[in-house]
Amino acid sequence: MEKTDASSAAAAAAAAVADAKISSIFIYPVKSCRGISVPHAPLTPTGFRWDRQWLVVNQRGRAYTQRVEPKLALVEVNLPAEAFSEGWEPTKTSYLEIKAPGMDLLKISLCKPPKVSDGVSVWEWSGSALDEGDEASKWFTNYLGKPSRMVRFNAASETRPVNPVYAQGYSIMFSDMFPFMLVSQGSLDELNKLLKEPVPMNRFRPNILVDGCEPFSEDLWTEIKISQFSFQGVRLCSRCKVPTINQDTAIAGPEPNETLMKYRSGKVLRPDKKQQGEIYFGQNMVCKESLTEGKAKLVKVGDPIFVLQKVSTAAEAVA
Repeated sequence: MEKTDASSAAAAAAAAVADAKISSIFIYPVKSCRGISVPHAPLTPTGFRWDRQWLVVNQRGRAYTQRVEPKLALVEVNLPAEAFSEGWEPTKTSYLEIKAPGMDLLKISLCKPPKVSDGVSVWEWSGSALDEGDEASKWFTNYLGKPSRMVRFNAASETRPVNPVYAQGYSIMFSDMFPFMLVSQGSLDELNKLLKEPVPMNRFRPNILVDGCEPFSEDLWTEIKISQFSFQGVRLCSRCKVPTINQDTAIAGPEPNETLMKYRSGKVLRPDKKQQGEIYFGQNMVCKESLTEGKAKLVKVGDPIFVLQKVSTAAEAVA
């Protein structure tokens, strides 16, 4: 009996050799605080569920990040394990738990707070956000030593579009610029060969860590398939000072950016393009299927990655 076209295609896909596989998935619920390594994560229109949904702001509503408040690197964040299951909804006993050296445990209800704060801003965006209340404000004020409030993205009333020059029709919460950032283990291993002191992957804060491909392969990926989902590589990830901050001590040093400037700058990778002084590590991505309705949208550790389209060199990639 002959196979149907659909079953033939499925068999062919199963037989195909993957170009890489997902080795870790990371979610960063509070911008610039520590991430959570999870076995799977649901796709949403703004990235993985819970990613950069909260933000710590100053008294003027401006975002605090590790660039100016490196102590945020020491703030641990936890969510219930079931929060990463498809279709899970919080109850009155569901909490985001926050810890830091010398501080009591802070518990934030996952049920949405009623109070709205206006004038919240992160980079180019400003709007209103949900205020997590006085207890959270006092906790971060005491920890950082300056007036602070904790806010949650108000998806009911606000939209923060991705720059349409790079990806039309996508949006994010409190991420820097894009819904997903992918890095390969090979790229980190290659960088660490050049460093006197190796650095861990947490310096680069990816959402998706992949393994099994050549170093810096992700520079070239313009379309990949993860499980049944199509991801587009839309812009090489340019790096600020955060990779220089030790995530265990909150102390900054010159590396790895000093070495990246020698090997991964625009001048080296893209000599005939603008932004010569930028350094690049990782690929920013969007996911087509994240915008459509439907169930069972889980990306899992171990999922194979198939490269569907790529450019020939980093100089051809968008940056």
